[in-house]
Amino acid sequence: MRKTLFVLTSVLLVFACSDDFVNVDSFDEDSESFFNSEDDYQSALISAYDMLQSSYINVMLGEIASDNTLAGGESATDVPGIQEIDDMIHTPVNQQLRDIWSWMFAGVNRANYILEFKDKTDFANRDIVIAEATFLRAYYYFELVKWFGDVPLAVDQRLLFGDQNIVERTPQSEVYTQIEQDLLFAANNLPLVQTETGRASKGAAQALLGKVYLYQDKFTESASVLDEVINSGTYDLLVDYSTMFENDNENNIESVFEVQYTDIEGAGFGCLQCSEGNVAVGFNGIRNYSGPEFESGFSFNVPTQEAFDAFESGDIRRDVAILDIEAWAITNPDVSFVEGFEHTGYYNRKYIARQGDLNTGDANLTNPNNYRAIRFADVLLMAAEANNRGNIDDSKAQTYLNRVRNRAILGNSSATGQALTEAIYQERRVELVGEGHRFFDLVRTGRAATEINGFQTGKHELFPIPSIEIELAGNRWEQNPGY
Repeated sequence: MRKTLFVLTSVLLVFACSDDFVNVDSFDEDSESFFNSEDDYQSALISAYDMLQSSYINVMLGEIASDNTLAGGESATDVPGIQEIDDMIHTPVNQQLRDIWSWMFAGVNRANYILEFKDKTDFANRDIVIAEATFLRAYYYFELVKWFGDVPLAVDQRLLFGDQNIVERTPQSEVYTQIEQDLLFAANNLPLVQTETGRASKGAAQALLGKVYLYQDKFTESASVLDEVINSGTYDLLVDYSTMFENDNENNIESVFEVQYTDIEGAGFGCLQCSEGNVAVGFNGIRNYSGPEFESGFSFNVPTQEAFDAFESGDIRRDVAILDIEAWAITNPDVSFVEGFEHTGYYNRKYIARQGDLNTGDANLTNPNNYRAIRFADVLLMAAEANNRGNIDDSKAQTYLNRVRNRAILGNSSATGQALTEAIYQERRVELVGEGHRFFDLVRTGRAATEINGFQTGKHELFPIPSIEIELAGNRWEQNPGY
């Protein structure tokens, strides 16, 4: 597969390994001598999965932009782009936003490279491979429309050098339509259970489709497809919540889709997206930490007191999700650490560096913690919301909500109507804290302006298109409102 230079991002589409099945050497072939066997398609597919690993920044900023966490770090000038997003003063010149744009479009291009040549060679598993590539294109485009709204839409063809002179931003509604079509196709052609861990399945496509519908307030469609996932019997809530985010319990029965990471191949700050490890884990870590269980990190993405207090008394999830470092130090007298900028005393325990990992290359950049991109608990809560907000079935919504609450050793909710809506919102916050969903949940439900300091209605629902992308497009594109 030949390397291509994406027109708007100048990101070289190198092909690296990932984890388990995502483990191939780089290759450099043109399309005429490629896509001639299933191995060729599988290699290209692996490279398309590989860009998922760079979505660690999407997850971090999905929390930091919300009321769940603060930027943290060493000082107010530590990674300025992150600090600006936390304070809602970000501009079109922001390296982290450019990274999201660049890396997600690199994923789109890799998926489209396969789909561009989907009919070249026939082989036994062709339909599944094409369905996986289609799922990945939808996944990357969903990230792009969440962050930026209208974006260039390419279907079954790559965006190549020179296209900057003709490509335009496609209305968000049209991009959503394509995402829906892609996920319907993927769901119809993917197996319920994949032969290799980490690959997209029918349930993953359906769950993501249900989420895409929910983001557009298509509650009937969302409830229908999410009910299918729930009733399939493929997934269930993990009984022991305390083990949910441990490295030895990845890809468990609650996992609908996970981004696979490994600690056997690292990178450096000059190419964070090159790391096969979960970079966010090192960023979330305790600054200059010494003591049991955890490793040192950069003290970014620190939970707020409000997020800690959002848990009800007796909720077993709180101490799994959030590490109270002061309480930890009391029970472990040999603990020492340095308070970082905006120190709250709390850390994201779900995705924090733990001792015992290989961390090849750099302990802070090569952590093996998989990102649980879609959990069954999330599916239940999305289905509850769709059934409730769509005035479809409050009884079913209660059932789904209470399954999640009962696992947390909390009593049933008997709320209905708007009170049930608020209960579901609250449950999403405490169940999914630290997982990157909060900002977008607040935006899509119209609550961001009242919950996020500095949030301006009519502006901050979307992030700015990186200015360099507009310049590369000949300044033809309009910037998002307010920027």
